[in-house]
Formats: sequence, C-alpha cells, structure tokens
Amino acid sequence: MTSMFEHPGSLAWLWLVVVVALVVAWSFGARRRSLARFADHPLLKRLAPHLSSFRPILRSVLSILALLLLVLAIADPRWGVRYVEADRRGMDVIFVVDVSRSMLAGDATPSRLDRSRLFIEEAVDAMAGDRVGLVDFAGDPSVRSPLTLNYDALKTSLTELSARSASRGGSMLGDAIRTAADSFPDDEPGGKAIVVLSDGEDMDSFPVEAAAAAWREHGARVFTVGIGDAEEGARIPVSINGQESWLRHEGREVWSLMDPGLLASVAEAGGGVFVPAGTSLVDLGEFFDDWITTIDLRDGSSAITRQRTPRFRWFAVPALALLVSSCLISERRRAPSNHAVMKSPEHAA
Repeated sequence: MTSMFEHPGSLAWLWLVVVVALVVAWSFGARRRSLARFADHPLLKRLAPHLSSFRPILRSVLSILALLLLVLAIADPRWGVRYVEADRRGMDVIFVVDVSRSMLAGDATPSRLDRSRLFIEEAVDAMAGDRVGLVDFAGDPSVRSPLTLNYDALKTSLTELSARSASRGGSMLGDAIRTAADSFPDDEPGGKAIVVLSDGEDMDSFPVEAAAAAWREHGARVFTVGIGDAEEGARIPVSINGQESWLRHEGREVWSLMDPGLLASVAEAGGGVFVPAGTSLVDLGEFFDDWITTIDLRDGSSAITRQRTPRFRWFAVPALALLVSSCLISERRRAPSNHAVMKSPEHAA
C-alpha cells in the first residue's frame, strides 16, 4: 500500500515546527538557569511550592505534536485506493501549462506557475469521469500526461512541473497548442478542449493560427487563462551562484507582463473563452461548469475512476485533541488543601 500527499509543498511548514521546538527548548533552558541563579532547589520549593517544571514542558510537547499533525493534515495525506463509477460527460481536456522562467514571477502569489497548478487541481476536482491530459512548454512542448481517467497520476505529474529555460527562442505557445491538438485520439468534433495557462509571452510560434487549426481540424476548442499582472508586471527571480537575484538583460532588470491581447486572440480563434485571472484567485472548477462542460458534449458513458482515499482526518482530529489537552493542563500544581496544611508537622508542633 503506497501513500502520498496531495499537497506536498505544505510539508515545508515542518521547518516552522522545528524552529518552534528549538525556541521552546531554549526558553526552558533559560528559565531553568534563571531559577537556579535566584535560589537553590530546596529553597525554591519553599518559596514557590506550587511551581511545576514538568507541566509547562508537557504542555509545550503536546502543542508541538499538535502543530506537527496539523502540518501533515494540511498536506492532505492519501493512501488506499477506491474505484468510483462516474457518468462521463464526454469531455477530453488537455491542460497546457507555461513553464518558462517568466512563470516564476511572484505577482500571482506564490508564483504564476504555482497558481497554475492550483487552478488545474480545482478544475480536475470539479470534473466527473472526464479524461484529462497535461502538456508543458517553455521552448519545446512536452506531453507530461496523456489523456487519462487517473486523476491522481495527473496531479502527480502536475507537482513535478518546474520552470525551465527555453531550449530555443523563448516561450513557444503555438507549438504547445499543436502538440495538445495532436494528442487527441481522433479528429471528430465535440467533447474536446485545450486549456492554456500562461502569461501570454510568445516568440513568434503563431499561437493564433495554431488555435484556429486545432478548432478547425481537430474539433478542439482552445480556452486560455491569463496569469500575471497586465499593467505593472513583476520581476523574474533567478539564482546566481547560490544567491537569489532578478533576471537582467543588458544590465537592466526584466519585468514580465501578462499579455491579455494575445491570449484573448488565441481563445477567439480557437472557439473558446479567455479568462483574465490576472493575480486574483479564480475558481477554475466553476469556470468548467459554466463554460467548458456545457458545450459540444459527446454522448456520455459510464467510467470507473481510480481515486486515493483522503486520510487528513487521521491527523487533524488527534491534533485538535492534543491542543485541547494542552489548554486543560495548568502550569502550576494544585494548591494544598487546608486539611493538609493542618496535618503538616509544622502546624502539629
């Protein structure tokens, strides 16, 4: 039985848990040293009989364990496989993702590429038995996942996408659209869509003509989602000798802008719709329901989809229990009762 995380990027928060644990350990050490300077142990017990050294440590340990479990829950762990029968709506959808360096710009937080991943995940989650595929491009396009009903496999390919430099000339959007169109199993019209997620940068690859040919020759509508700021743009981060910097050309920083004009023209030529997502969060799943899945559907059929079972509750529920437990633990010992005080040797004397 294999396991995986639906959002492995969230595991980066584990470093925060480690930092919190180190800070807590340092604070307890500093507290112990301060108390030792104030008084020795026997005298300290007489001056502060209710002071407990174990209870604060227990509370902190429970809180840190709760944080650890919450991070694992946020990463959405999944294991075990279930097969679900769904009625296909007759759609074949190929996502085309721009992975050129300009997609690392942070105007669409955390980056344009990460925002593209999020959009595709939302769209796939809204689909019901439709086949999906994945193509990425910078210079030359590459088919990362052929059409499949295995959504988990596509999401795995999606998490493996990384920005790269173009091997020739820059972003070649037209070539990516032609590759996606050729990936459909037949040229019958209807039930086929190409969804492009890009900032619109292109180096004379004739994307408008490619979209028109995909619609005319393959019966595939081309939809475009523009990601990035179209007015001010953003700088492109790069790493130079291990140091974070910004991409420069002829000594000047390069600012990348989203090109809504080109993307709108591509969608119009391809019989689709342009979605100007910009830097905002757009529900691409809702977009599918409103546009793509209501047009050109073929006769649907029953399909068996393979899905991994979500297990985040196994981590979220214990985390909540640990947090509640830590809140119920007092940092001080319970005060001795009057009866106990009367029975003490001092009072007896």
